[in-house]
Order: sequence, then structure tokens, then C-alpha cells
Amino acid sequence: MNDEIPEANFGVIGGSSTYALDFPEDLDGDDIEVVGKGLIFSTPYGDSPEFKLFTVGEKRVLTCKMHGWRKWQEDLSRAEASKQVFWVFMQAGVKRVMAEGGVGAINHLLEPRDIVVPTDYIDQSMRRDVDLNQGYLLMMRQAICPELHQVLYEGAQDNPIGRAFRRSNYVVTDGRHFESPAEVEMYKQAGGDVIGQTLCPEVYLAREIGACYAGVYLVVNYAEGVVKDWSHDELKELFHNEGEVIGNILLEALRKIDIDQDCNCSELRKPTLIKEENCGE
Repeated sequence: MNDEIPEANFGVIGGSSTYALDFPEDLDGDDIEVVGKGLIFSTPYGDSPEFKLFTVGEKRVLTCKMHGWRKWQEDLSRAEASKQVFWVFMQAGVKRVMAEGGVGAINHLLEPRDIVVPTDYIDQSMRRDVDLNQGYLLMMRQAICPELHQVLYEGAQDNPIGRAFRRSNYVVTDGRHFESPAEVEMYKQAGGDVIGQTLCPEVYLAREIGACYAGVYLVVNYAEGVVKDWSHDELKELFHNEGEVIGNILLEALRKIDIDQDCNCSELRKPTLIKEENCGE
């Protein structure tokens, strides 16, 4: 257990696309230095997942794998894992958060190996009251930071495996099962382009701590009922063989992005109008 959370201005939340990597050590970069590994911190929500602290030039970055989920800790919900991650980010002073993962294609024009950088979301998860109790009213009119979004999209444009899309709506469901064809059709009619399980509640928690948030996602399969049935073998291959592409996009974005938040993301939270002392018993 580590007693003190180190300072860091940037956070990277690893997902399924970089799961098979030792991020960032497996990637090229003379400007990368790993400062600490296996960092576990005490939080109000239990002991955190393992973090890694590394630098890219002068920028200090905290990162964790698989959104903080741990299969070996079955009594820990995914929502609680997210709260642990963002509590650590808050204590570290993180102001820019980037995430990644694999998603299914709802939009039939998307194909496996395409890369999307979402601009909005539709939350269909059943997780409720996932917050850090910081007393803020969160405005989600600009849920995805435009500055982070731009640098992630610029990096995705040069990827060697597929097309890059700068606009998409990410539908969030709970899993761990995949969705039914009827559900996917409903999400398609609602305007969804891709489907996954991680953007929420992360986007809410980032807003709560005053941090910018954006993600880059690899299309790993067609959603149920779209184009054709997906292949488990192809899904496995994408998870294990294309991590370097997504990892390099993240590193390039870290090199380009500045710590100054000129995007107004941190202003899209206001003190709550509902005070506990004004509530009746």
C-alpha cells in the first residue's frame, strides 16, 4: 500500500484495446520514463487498483488497466472501481483524462478495425448515484472535451489498420452480456453509432472532479443484428494484436495536449442547489 498519492496532471484509463500491452513500456519513445509501478492507494471506496506513474517529457501521467476492474475481486462493482480511479485522480490533481476500449458497431457503415473518437453518449446503464459526493451539479452539454477529442482524432487519422471517425454517439450498457438484436435496433433508431460499457460513469466522474475527458475506441465487432454475426476469433485477435495502435494514439495525444484547460470543461459544474440541511427528515 502506498501512503501518498503522487501529483499528476494527466490520467490514462486503459481498456480492452491495450490490455495485452505493458503500457507504455512496450511502445517506442525516448521521452517516456516509468517512475512507479504497482501503486495501490487507500480510498474511501476501498483499496484502489494498481496504478503506474510515468512521464512523457515533462508531463506526469497516472494510468491503470481495464478501467480499474479486477476479476479477482468479485465483490467490487464496476461503478465502485470507477469511483476509486477518479478519487485517486482527484487527489493527484489530474485535469486531463483519456480512455480507450473496444466497441461494437451499431452504425452499419462502421467495420471492425475502424477507430472512433466519440463526441457524445447515450447512457443506458443501470448504474445510479455514481459520484464522489463533491456537491456539484454537472452539466453535460459538452461531455467530451473538444481539445482532447481533437488530438485523439489527429492521432487516429494516421493509424495503420483502419479508418478514423471524428464523430459518433457511444451507447453505454452494463454488460457483461452483449445486447439483443432488438435492443441494438432501438439504440440505432435513437442515434447510436457504437456500443460499449465504459464511457459512463467515467465521463460524469471526470466532470465532477473538474477534469477534461475524451476517449478513443477500436471497433472490434458488429453489434448483434448488424451486417453479420461477429466472430469470437476475430474479436480475440483484435484485443491481442492491435493494442500498439491505440497505445501510440494515446501517447501522441499526451505529447500534443497542453495542461491549460481553455475548453471550459471545468466550468460545466456548479455547486448543487440542494443542501442537505434544507432537506426534511
